[in-house]
Amino acid sequence: MRRAVALVGLFGIVGAGLSLSFLPTSTVAAPSEQRSFLIPASDGYGVADCLSSNSECGKIVADAWCEAQGFAKASSFGLATREDFTGSLSKVKTAQAAPEQPLVITCGG
Repeated sequence: MRRAVALVGLFGIVGAGLSLSFLPTSTVAAPSEQRSFLIPASDGYGVADCLSSNSECGKIVADAWCEAQGFAKASSFGLATREDFTGSLSKVKTAQAAPEQPLVITCGG
């Protein structure tokens, strides 16, 4: 009886090990895929100063953002152009104060 229980336990452990070996090991995006992310300038973390200038801290923040999203590194970062976040080319005059311009990070291989 003990041998039967031990054999069932052994097969259970081997089966669990085999099923775990078939799980994907990486979630990194395809190297040719690129994706752009818009980030509000007033996100509360204070990264706007780094990302809006072409400084070393901006590169570090952009690379960290891309790695958190499953990409290898950032290919570009900075202030977003009007076409990036509104789809329009011309500036429309409104009575309200203009909101802060968002930031953009483009991630890719």
